[in-house]
Amino acid sequence: MTHSTETPEVPIRPYEVTAPEVVPGDLFALTPGEAARHRWHVVIHTLPESPEVIRVTLRPPLGGVDHEVVLRREQRVTVGGRRLDEAAIPLVSSPPLDGVEFRDGDRLHTLRAVDPHAREVTYVRRWGAWQRDGGPAESRVSDDDVRRWAAGADRAGDLVRHEPRPVRAAEAAGARRVVVTGLGAVTPLGVGTGELWDGLLEGRHGIRELAGEEFDGLPVRIAGTVPVDPAGLLPRPAARRMNRAAQFAVLAAREAWADAGYADGGTRESGLDPERVGVSLGAILGDASVLVGGDRRLRDRGPRGVPPLTTPMTVPSQAASQVSLDLHITGEARTVTSACASGTEAIGQAVDRIRFGRVDVALAGGAEAVVTPAIMASFAAMRALAGGDPAAGSPSHPFARDRDGFVNGEGAGVLVLESEEHARARGARVYCEAAGWGLSADAHHVAAPDPTGDGIALALRRAVRDAGGLLDDVVHVNAHATATVDGDLAEARALRTVLGGREVPVTALKGHLGHLQGAAGGVEAVAAVLTLHHGVMPPTVGCAELDDAIGLDVVRGAPRALPDTGDLLLSNSFGFGGHNAVLALRRVA
Repeated sequence: MTHSTETPEVPIRPYEVTAPEVVPGDLFALTPGEAARHRWHVVIHTLPESPEVIRVTLRPPLGGVDHEVVLRREQRVTVGGRRLDEAAIPLVSSPPLDGVEFRDGDRLHTLRAVDPHAREVTYVRRWGAWQRDGGPAESRVSDDDVRRWAAGADRAGDLVRHEPRPVRAAEAAGARRVVVTGLGAVTPLGVGTGELWDGLLEGRHGIRELAGEEFDGLPVRIAGTVPVDPAGLLPRPAARRMNRAAQFAVLAAREAWADAGYADGGTRESGLDPERVGVSLGAILGDASVLVGGDRRLRDRGPRGVPPLTTPMTVPSQAASQVSLDLHITGEARTVTSACASGTEAIGQAVDRIRFGRVDVALAGGAEAVVTPAIMASFAAMRALAGGDPAAGSPSHPFARDRDGFVNGEGAGVLVLESEEHARARGARVYCEAAGWGLSADAHHVAAPDPTGDGIALALRRAVRDAGGLLDDVVHVNAHATATVDGDLAEARALRTVLGGREVPVTALKGHLGHLQGAAGGVEAVAAVLTLHHGVMPPTVGCAELDDAIGLDVVRGAPRALPDTGDLLLSNSFGFGGHNAVLALRRVA
């Protein structure tokens, strides 16, 4: 139902004629007033009924139903100075919609068929109401309005067509829905998801002064550090074989495993086939201190002073391997290294491994421990670190006018992911659906983000598309927002572009936590899941005065209720070198 190709853009010049002068093809208006209101019909045929009367059959110029008028021969009418091919104008009626059950995703196409210059208008049904496609929020109408339009369309000279939401194409063999059933976290706010969530809602931060003498002389001596020694929470023999990042990962994985309802000890104690369970963790370096310490011992004591486990405790994959050892997981133990996007990409890869039947359950997230003198000095040399006194408030100011860099941090965040049928079969509590994810690369600079935000926008769109959703479904964004000047602007520009000006609330968590590097995506995914589960958006700490150039609805000051007009939450992670990863989570009833 579109504008007819048989009605070329020829100016309409109304003038009056008598009834006998009307011929088929004329653009016809009964009165000058109807012509002025762009209410025209096309003469389909004429029939003299008597010497005094002519019967004229009319049809809207863009298609519709016929109706007849009886004219006296001396009666004057208006024609448009333009003749159409009456045989090319479709005879069509708008079907009644009284018995139709509408669903979100349905479309309604309306056309004012009596106006030759009219264009089709489309409405999309989202969250129980119809909104004009591309129109303002106030353009929303109800189901009753739509049914009333359809009932009166023929009489009004309109065309109304209902297009049901298309049935999603059959998935590739083996594709399955993936859900989140367990959460675990070790962060600068404390050990456990309870400490994390309470700290986020209360607006606390975990950024501290670095007290060790190895940090003396550094230009920046603050970081988001875990407030307890993880080694003290693990059996001593096991802790001695793990680097600090692996210790974080094992603690978070144990919490997530128990939160998902599985038995202490791992797969065997839980009655699971260990070959059907996997691990997928992100890390940039894991624990940089092990390699630095080994090099120092080599210089101070010689080759015999280097511990034998230095190499296996140095590799970034140690966290994934230690989680698989601790819970006896043999399906796979993968490590993703893509700068600060590592944790989010690791979760996305686990989603796909479950979707396509490689495993049924996966622990996924990120772990990092890179608060070391060399890393801190390197970031400071790049002029990337924020300074400030943590006692006066968070030194990390995401999206703020006075932002001046990120705060380095450490920790781990782990999700338990399962195929939905696996989770439902055991009666598991489901937090949300891990609905999709998207990747892209900026191909712009070794460290700086692409200022256009085009790469970020691509990852955002891909995540929504992979989730089988629409951009209108996005209800909240957990932003990467490191508090660097250029990085925050690039992300904000991408979000404005993709969301099309919609006021979608955004939260940035690095004011609470600092930047946890490869663990950021895992921890922020845990927070995003809790946001969906509880229906509450944490505030953004450190953003006292929003930068006008950001142009986003940043949640600040206090928690805010999650809007009920959508079901997708996006969690963003972007890394040095142009790595972009976005996770799409969907709330479940």
